[in-house]
Amino acid sequence: MGQCIRQAADGRTWLVRTLWGLRDQEAGWIGAEILNSNGSHDLGPLQVNSFWIPKLAVMVDRPPAQVRTWLAHDPCFNVQAARWIFLSALSATRDYWKAVGVYHSPTDWRRRRYAQSVAAHMKMRFGSTIFAATQTVRGSSGEGGRP
Repeated sequence: MGQCIRQAADGRTWLVRTLWGLRDQEAGWIGAEILNSNGSHDLGPLQVNSFWIPKLAVMVDRPPAQVRTWLAHDPCFNVQAARWIFLSALSATRDYWKAVGVYHSPTDWRRRRYAQSVAAHMKMRFGSTIFAATQTVRGSSGEGGRP
């Protein structure tokens, strides 16, 4: 899993930490297909919701059934999909913690609760000072403060 996360982060330490935070929060595994109360499924190590399958299938030009299998059973595909979901949310919201929350839910209170939980996981994995050196970056990417 670590190799997949490092590859997806492409040398960006803040993204490595984010993906590990999401992974630790989601606590999925290779082969996971967890049924949600709304009929969707959370798939693989980062529990990518099956809601994303049609969009991902178009992006990779593969049948939805194949994308679903990859999400559940290919850890690197799962991490790349999670990366894309998170970075898309970051681009749309221009706010790091909102993007973390959007990974989980479109509902505001669920996003906030989720982001707090991911932050706690990141502190457990990387130490309590992980956010002490947070820099706010404003530039053409529009990315807000990042760990």
